[in-house]
Amino acid sequence: MKRQIDLGLLYSRQGTYALISQACRVGALAAMAEVNADPSLDICFTPVERDPGGNIDLYGPLCEEILRDSSARHVVGCVTSWSRKEVIPTLERASGTLWYAVPYEGFEASDRVVYTHACPNQHLLPLLAWTFANFGRRGYLTGSNYIWGWEMNRLARETLDAAGGETLGERYLPLGSVEVDRIIEEIRVTRPDFVLNSLIGPSQYAFLERYRQLGLEDAHFRAETCPVLSCNLTECELPAIGAAAEGLIAAGPYFRDSAGQGFGQGFGSSHEASAHSAVWMLARLLAGRPGAENLPLSALLALPAAAGLGIDAKTHHTTLPVLIAQVRGGQFRVVQDFGRIAGDPYRSAGVDAMPTAPRLRVVT
Repeated sequence: MKRQIDLGLLYSRQGTYALISQACRVGALAAMAEVNADPSLDICFTPVERDPGGNIDLYGPLCEEILRDSSARHVVGCVTSWSRKEVIPTLERASGTLWYAVPYEGFEASDRVVYTHACPNQHLLPLLAWTFANFGRRGYLTGSNYIWGWEMNRLARETLDAAGGETLGERYLPLGSVEVDRIIEEIRVTRPDFVLNSLIGPSQYAFLERYRQLGLEDAHFRAETCPVLSCNLTECELPAIGAAAEGLIAAGPYFRDSAGQGFGQGFGSSHEASAHSAVWMLARLLAGRPGAENLPLSALLALPAAAGLGIDAKTHHTTLPVLIAQVRGGQFRVVQDFGRIAGDPYRSAGVDAMPTAPRLRVVT
């Protein structure tokens, strides 16, 4: 008989980042169903789910509830870095582990977290390298007014400075705000080579729509001249954005156009693929090892199987494909493949490790 193992799920089904949460949840539940149906595995996951409803104050208490009221020691969940940091103290008290399946800004390696999506050397730095080569080094930076926006723009400023570039402006919006006119006007005046978009949810939907209008008014602000860049926008949000997404350039470990490059096929976005991968990684570590679900994370990641899964035992980050894609005809098309790169949350490899990209030219 299969061993029954409780597995926590902590995703919001409403709120600013609900589309990302829903994509992660779909991927995690699909992986659980696959594990449970696999006759070669001696484990069966039982989801123990809690929904914070987009309320940051509920993440810690609901994570505690999962770990207190069930036998779950592992939780797949959280979208924002804010929510991730809210649950880490709870995980520490209860000897739990969070499997975090969303891109983030780096500079963290918690003993209680496994990071299965990309950090900056797997998204922002390759994206900027490609952009510098193809569009220029004069950037405008915008973001939501919390950890992700602050840190992404700080790294972008440092990278621009190191490359001899220039930051022409930097502006933030409160979470959920759609007051984008001042940002658009500053972009119009400064005329950058690119715009780094670290907004989330409705803020970025409003910004992208207004930027599309700006491009209709002035040809400089079209994708072929001054593109918008993103490190967290995936296919799961394209229906909410519509035509305004056309030409947007993003970095990530998976796009539908890249099916088969490290995550298998059939996923709706990298968020879905990464959460699916997180559950399967855990399953591979627990299968055939009775009681392993109660081991400390350090003991699990010391197993040879962990290295085979691409998880670094020291940083808890994963080795991932690094892809740049552009929205063309309503869907992402891969324009650059950097291969597989190990997560380096503290940029210990230094600036010299930043990927380089060939300059692409349109030949008529």
